[in-house]
Amino acid sequence: MELVRSAPLIRSPRADGQLLERKAIIDWLVKDTSRERFVDNIFQELCDRLRAAGMPVARATLHFRIQHPQWLGARILWRDGAPEVEIETFQHGVLESPGYLESPVARVHAGDAEVRWSVSDGEENLDQYPLFRRLRDEGLTEYFAWPLEHTLGRRHVITFASDAADGFSDDDRAFLSELLPHFALVSEIRLKNRLARTLLETYVGPHASEEILAGAITRGSGTTVAAAIIVCDLRDFTHISELWPRDDVIEILNGYFDAICEPIERHGGEILKFIGDGLLAIFPLDRPTACDDLLSAVDEAQAAMDALNAERERGGHEILRYGVGIHLGDVMYGNIGSRTRLDFTVIGPSVNAASRLESLTKTLKRPVLVSKAFAEQASCNRALESLGSYPLRGFGEEMEVFSFSIDRWRASMPEQAITAKAS
Repeated sequence: MELVRSAPLIRSPRADGQLLERKAIIDWLVKDTSRERFVDNIFQELCDRLRAAGMPVARATLHFRIQHPQWLGARILWRDGAPEVEIETFQHGVLESPGYLESPVARVHAGDAEVRWSVSDGEENLDQYPLFRRLRDEGLTEYFAWPLEHTLGRRHVITFASDAADGFSDDDRAFLSELLPHFALVSEIRLKNRLARTLLETYVGPHASEEILAGAITRGSGTTVAAAIIVCDLRDFTHISELWPRDDVIEILNGYFDAICEPIERHGGEILKFIGDGLLAIFPLDRPTACDDLLSAVDEAQAAMDALNAERERGGHEILRYGVGIHLGDVMYGNIGSRTRLDFTVIGPSVNAASRLESLTKTLKRPVLVSKAFAEQASCNRALESLGSYPLRGFGEEMEVFSFSIDRWRASMPEQAITAKAS
């Protein structure tokens, strides 16, 4: 890491005790943080230790670029005396915003080895960045922004600001510059751990990601889970994909999946698989309210789809139709696949039944169909209307099928629940 070094480490320490305290910080960082999973906790303790060792650090920040479907990066802000650090995430597109472009962080990302401001400069550098004037107004006297280099040149940013009358001494700056390579190694490990978890959560869901990270990666390994199963599929997707350009088709799919998936996750469901324009999710029955939670999710998903379709109609586009099949039973939950490529999913007759019910929605012209096994477990089954028994492909006996009525569902909900939903 290339940093401006004004002096060797602690060339003239103010006291031998302070020198030992500062050396102890590096020992702690290298040897005693292995049990801490989160970089924000390490950063907070690091800054607290620096302050306790006589370093006049009053404000410090970490700016990380992260790989996440929703966020481009995050900032961790430490202030002296605050009970905990503040964490702020930034969405994709922030790199074009004035707030980023008019910041020292942008300069460091662009390649600068250091950005410095000192109150002793007077008005000379105060207007270079809006941040500098805010720092002065907060009573801070000096500020440094430095690169935090990770593997393969991936560059993050760390900053320190002082509240001492004379800012940082040469010894202070030299110690901080020597400290940074150690913190870079410690922080990179935590970021890579967080990245692995984020990627797994993004592609296989939170529960499956926990299983995989815990070592459940052997082909054929798994458990039997009792669950309510939901299969959802978009109608006429082939027709839509033929009419619209690729980017428009992706936008349509994303809007549809947002409407369906967000309520499922909000009510405790786990989305296991996207299959083209369809999805598979489960609500494990270890939660006693799993069946009612699933119906609440379907209710909210239908409301979200109604809003999406109203917007499409205003734009002169045809509405999106879909089918939902819901069943209840035991599923095998675990690793399925080849020797080198595995899928963490659920399989079993209960999954097949949910899929067959979804297909039956096309014949019965009902958007949501529910099996008798599920209907018997749902406490608010007044929202379910029997449509009779129908044969399902692959099943020997006919299955009694129920439709789901939003109006009946909402009428069966307690008044306080309806009020909470409306708010």
